[in-house]
Amino acid sequence: MRKPDTTFGIVGGLSAFPRRLAARALASKGGRLRRGITRHTASVVLGRTMLDKLSDAEIEARVEKLRESGTTLMSENGFLRALGLMSAPEQSNLTRQSLLDQSRLDRHAFDMLVLFDAFEHDVEPFSFRDLILSRKYAGLVAGGATWGAIARSVHRSGPVQSLTAKSLHPGGPSRIHALEGDQRTELDGQRLLPLQPIEDESEEYFSLAEAAEGAGLFAEAAVLYGHCLAIDPNDSVAAFNRANCLKATHDNSEAAVAYMLAIKRDPEFVEAWFNYAGLLREEGKIQTAREHLARAIEIDPDYADAVYNLATLEYDAGRLAEARRWWARYLELDQNTEWARTAARGIAYADSQLRKSAG
Repeated sequence: MRKPDTTFGIVGGLSAFPRRLAARALASKGGRLRRGITRHTASVVLGRTMLDKLSDAEIEARVEKLRESGTTLMSENGFLRALGLMSAPEQSNLTRQSLLDQSRLDRHAFDMLVLFDAFEHDVEPFSFRDLILSRKYAGLVAGGATWGAIARSVHRSGPVQSLTAKSLHPGGPSRIHALEGDQRTELDGQRLLPLQPIEDESEEYFSLAEAAEGAGLFAEAAVLYGHCLAIDPNDSVAAFNRANCLKATHDNSEAAVAYMLAIKRDPEFVEAWFNYAGLLREEGKIQTAREHLARAIEIDPDYADAVYNLATLEYDAGRLAEARRWWARYLELDQNTEWARTAARGIAYADSQLRKSAG
């Protein structure tokens, strides 16, 4: 049986805590922290550094894609609270709908602001302070400010609770002003924030590597993922992505080393077992590929792609009884795609050949 998922994904860098330290804290609780989403990802943490690197539209597109994946989205503060590294604020009994009804804040703006910690609480129940903030934010949105401008300004001003006593005013779509006496000032709050933001060089390299990989610059991306690994040798996702990029450049020997590193750093990394099996199969190392696919299925029995590929590998090796067994398992996981129809045809062919052999 597959164990309950305790894997957290992270998108964007954490603004107040280095990822490596968060990964260690989570590991001490029996969990895993990986970049992005894998098959075992239970919750995705949205790092607030995205606010400084991406536009509102780019962030919204990422959030929408993450929601479509079915994982639970979590703010940075929510993640730190789950780790016990940040205390939970005083509880209250206000629901999300109650705040929306009383503040008239646009629900999309509200949800985005919650994800980027513009409220005291990151989940229900919300507090009376959250209601005050939601009303202030509703006024800012009505005045032309975007949710992104609010979130960026909020995190330059110190604790969000301090905003409940300020008079906030929109200064256009991307600026928020605070009224102090008769003077409007930028809501940058630098004098209120003695600590500088945490800089994580590996996040910069990883972001550049992702962009290069997305643009098809696989050799360049492999080098950048290598820089990530030089900073954090335990980053299994950087090793996995580097392996994929090396494979795309036909550097199979280095790709194999990178896949093995990803597996060594995270033995439950099912995608690494699966992709490495594909590389081994291409190189004609059938038995080792078979073992890696079997291990992927052992980790995740519902991994349909691994089941299908193992069936195909067995078919190509002439082991029809084994191929039939895995195709039958595949049909338990997928009945409606072209792959399922191919599996059904494979079962019919295997049955006919096995009958002939028996006769």
